[in-house]
Amino acid sequence: MRRLRTLCTAVLASLLMVTLAVPPAHAETGVRVTHETIPGHGGIGLPAKVITPTGHDGPRPLLVMPTAWATNNLLYVGAAKRLAYESGYQVVTYTSRGFWDSGGAIEVAGPEDVGDARAVIDWALENTDADPGRVGMAGISYGAGISLLTAAEDDRVKAVGAMSGWADLAESIYSHETISYQAVELLLSSAHLTGTPGEKLLEMEREYREGNVQPALDMAPERSVSTKVDAINANGTAVMIGHAWNDGIFPPGQLTDFYGELTGPKRLMLSAGDHATPEAFGAVGLPNETWSELTRWFDHHLKGADNGVGSEDPVRVKPNNGRGAWASFPDWESVSDGSLDYGLSEPVRTWDNWQSTGGLDEGAEPGWSYGVGAGRGTVAESGTLLLSGALQQFADIPTGVSLPLVNRSYAGVWTGPRLSEGARVSGSPEVDMVVTPTAADQSLYFYLYAVDRYGTGSLITHEPYTLRGAEPGEPVEVGLRMEPVVWDVAAGQRLALVVDTEDSRYTDSGDRGERVEIGSTEEAPAALSVPTGPDPDGRV
Repeated sequence: MRRLRTLCTAVLASLLMVTLAVPPAHAETGVRVTHETIPGHGGIGLPAKVITPTGHDGPRPLLVMPTAWATNNLLYVGAAKRLAYESGYQVVTYTSRGFWDSGGAIEVAGPEDVGDARAVIDWALENTDADPGRVGMAGISYGAGISLLTAAEDDRVKAVGAMSGWADLAESIYSHETISYQAVELLLSSAHLTGTPGEKLLEMEREYREGNVQPALDMAPERSVSTKVDAINANGTAVMIGHAWNDGIFPPGQLTDFYGELTGPKRLMLSAGDHATPEAFGAVGLPNETWSELTRWFDHHLKGADNGVGSEDPVRVKPNNGRGAWASFPDWESVSDGSLDYGLSEPVRTWDNWQSTGGLDEGAEPGWSYGVGAGRGTVAESGTLLLSGALQQFADIPTGVSLPLVNRSYAGVWTGPRLSEGARVSGSPEVDMVVTPTAADQSLYFYLYAVDRYGTGSLITHEPYTLRGAEPGEPVEVGLRMEPVVWDVAAGQRLALVVDTEDSRYTDSGDRGERVEIGSTEEAPAALSVPTGPDPDGRV
């Protein structure tokens, strides 16, 4: 079953990469595209496309674009042609080291990759009519991470556009000490398929196969811009972040945290989709909201265009469901202006609910405990990497659940009152409860749903959580923040919280036959707090 899921995710990723790599039909008028092999860090060859505008007086602003994981330098050709033709940028996009026909080995955005990016900037300043005072970088996924890491090391980079990137690599692959199985397998399999893994990556994989994630965690800080935010701030780099609510490789919570720590010019755009899907079509030159905003961002910070970027609210969010419009805010904290606060009551059977179900009530109800079996899944799931988020984005089809079919022997379920006027969930829901496992290591999965009158739930957000080294039989206070989201709950729907112990997106800890007691005490009452945002009516 694991191998089947790995195959499915790899196929989905391959389809996405093929879509991204196909260059669009685009007139060559005003643009010259050449292929170069640029010397990278240590003298390796980096295959590159150099896109030069014609008819624009130089020196020109320079944009350097490292490619995404497992892709080559065709990835951004469509977008680069538009940037060159319409805005006069000198663009250089290159294949990241170790992938396809690039030299070296895959170093997972290590110092060698930053050295490559700096070498490409050096080459472009020496071999094109690029302006050394107006240098920007942009990329999707791996290219976004390399761009941010390079900006922390090189103060020549004045502006960055980071799309579907990461801030904290450890948080991405090991959130709350839970291995993101589908994401890790996808990254490893695609690395072997399209490139040459470096020794550090191979060592990490060997240890990971043996159940040891420590080498990956040891690699992470140097490859995480969250550890280098002071350098970004000192350089005054203008940073724009574009991301998807359902990104299954780099969940968005780490990006909202990173955004809050930036002190220079910054912009945050969050919308429906999965990893790289919000900006995928823009990469090949098709109209795209993220790329349009990115162009405005560079025009303002590299060309000095008076286009409103400097005076607009920098945080922009679009609901993950429906067809709601963008809403803008002065900062991330303003996305939430209230909350729905519930206490969790003991799950019990009632005359109208044949399965044990707890309530999401106004006040706390301490003094109860509810036991569930561990190591066996229920119909509550976070969905499939890439596919589920893409369905949400393009077809408004959420990851769903039939709440009556959630097996209460293996999950706790709590439902709230009907929201007669609906609500906009806006921010990161928080859950608190007491958990008593019978095993030292035990995974828990928290799902927040919007449920209609038929009991069909749409997944709003979720979060994995794994207890490590717990004392069996001893209670542990668990408090976690779920992934941020903006979701419009329809009038008449209710919220539901489900907690179980298995999810196919992750590597589960906890064997069948073990149990988990979920409870509420006077000292630590079980609670759910759901942040809410302004009424979408009247928002821009």
